[in-house]
Amino acid sequence: MADGLKVRFWGVRGSISCPGAEYARYGGNTSCLEVTAGGRRLIFDAGTGIRTLGVELARQAGLDLDIYFTHTHLDHISGLTFFAPLFERSNSVRMWAGHLEAPYTLKKVVGHLMQAPLYPVSLDVFQASVEFREFRAGELLSCGDAVGLRTAPLNHPNGATGYRVDYRGKSICYITDTEHREGQRDRTIVELCRGADVMIYDSSYTDEEYARYRGWGHSTWQEGVRLADAAGVGTLAIFHHDPSHDDAFMDGVAREAALLRPGTAANGLPRVIVSHEGLTLSP
Repeated sequence: MADGLKVRFWGVRGSISCPGAEYARYGGNTSCLEVTAGGRRLIFDAGTGIRTLGVELARQAGLDLDIYFTHTHLDHISGLTFFAPLFERSNSVRMWAGHLEAPYTLKKVVGHLMQAPLYPVSLDVFQASVEFREFRAGELLSCGDAVGLRTAPLNHPNGATGYRVDYRGKSICYITDTEHREGQRDRTIVELCRGADVMIYDSSYTDEEYARYRGWGHSTWQEGVRLADAAGVGTLAIFHHDPSHDDAFMDGVAREAALLRPGTAANGLPRVIVSHEGLTLSP
């Protein structure tokens, strides 16, 4: 595992996975990121993209993994039960959530997913050592001596959590499933992402589309640009693509976004990029 801070995108789609040739270049799997730093591997969300990550990790044994959920809507947890490291006895997996209110807990949510008539086997099928850990969005989490992990609440139905990973002066923020308020910047997000090298942002819609989906809990790529500029972010990574946005549509978003945030950031990366499966960013 490389020592520097790095993020790899295993799933970039929102709401539901999208197979088909028209999604081949950007990808059709739902949300999953892999962040590595200082010998630690942090996985964010367990959408369908986590299955492919698990296939790659299954070549190793004795894994020590953390999975951090932004929230537990189905598109962010639907790949969890297909994550191969959960079925290897030598592995340890901790799962974290900061958005749930009583009587819900993360263990109950996953347990409910894996019960009849929705699923054929229960939590007992996992062979790895699995822990479920709760926190409150806004807390600073322990992630080893050198890796900092900050959290913040997001504006989403049933709650969601944003994350910031800091390592040796570099930073990556993961802000998805949040709805902006028109004409205002979300100060919680601005402060969490202040000066970050990379901000991965919920860009489900365009500003023109947003009026039809107000209240659904998602934002626009143009708002991502405005937030990135307000927070002094180096690179904006457009993320959580709507299922109706095929490769041709996303190419158009990429062209328009590059006009609003042209050039290269101080971290050497483009100032804006449209996320796609397999993309790796090392600020």
